[in-house]
Amino acid sequence: MSALPSGPLSSLVTAALSFSLAAGAGAGQVGAIPVAAARAPSAPAGTAPVQGRTAATANPLYGAGVLPSVACPAGTIKAGSAASYKAFMTRVSRCLGLAWGIQFGKAGLDFTPPKLRFATSRVSSPCGKWPAGAGGYYCAGDRTVYIGLTRAVLANPYGPNHAQFMAHEYAHHVQQLAGILPYYGRTVWRAAPAARLALSRRLELQADCLASAFLRGAAADLKVTPEHWEAMLEWTARNGHKSWPKNDHGRGGSQAYWMERGFERGTPGACNTFTAPRRVVD
Repeated sequence: MSALPSGPLSSLVTAALSFSLAAGAGAGQVGAIPVAAARAPSAPAGTAPVQGRTAATANPLYGAGVLPSVACPAGTIKAGSAASYKAFMTRVSRCLGLAWGIQFGKAGLDFTPPKLRFATSRVSSPCGKWPAGAGGYYCAGDRTVYIGLTRAVLANPYGPNHAQFMAHEYAHHVQQLAGILPYYGRTVWRAAPAARLALSRRLELQADCLASAFLRGAAADLKVTPEHWEAMLEWTARNGHKSWPKNDHGRGGSQAYWMERGFERGTPGACNTFTAPRRVVD
């Protein structure tokens, strides 16, 4: 285990816990995606995403190279400040839109950023009620990332962790526009229980990987130091699975594996969980 400065350590661990709980519902290490969302229309008029299983296994995004590095001076989060948290997350979302817009262009795919909505209560969406226990989620029905403003979230000012959370939710929008999420929705709808869990793990672990690929290119501005990144991986490996009793997000070790893979390689092609061996998506 890497040594960590005594100051940031407790903040990092607490933030990671919040991240896991926020991601859990049914967003870190990932946000909830109701099946209704996955079955929503896959793209606005005029786009041409890949259809069917090919969207997941051989998507054009996989061959578009390294995700571009973007300047992302998102600022800092002040503990207890909803305004600073919203400003930080909004700036990170804009950085994500810039990076993914370029990447989609390289892949020859159309791109539109999602909407971002902050909520102090469990608001409903076209995907239904706010998933129980979730701190945020992506709904494809209205192409919106929902982020909760809770005391637990606002108590943790550790930016890199929140940036990874935002990037994970944004990755589900990427999957939607690329045709991956629609494929998942159609397939999981008629799959047996065990197959549903396996598909869910591949979807969520891919979002972990895609989020980390973005974080790699914005690490300096978002203050993701090697020490803190290593600590995030180690915490995830030990605890990432604890919020998911049905194992629909993968073991902690699998989550850490895909986060590290995305961060080290920086390309969506390294995040093709849909053709990966079963042992790394369990």
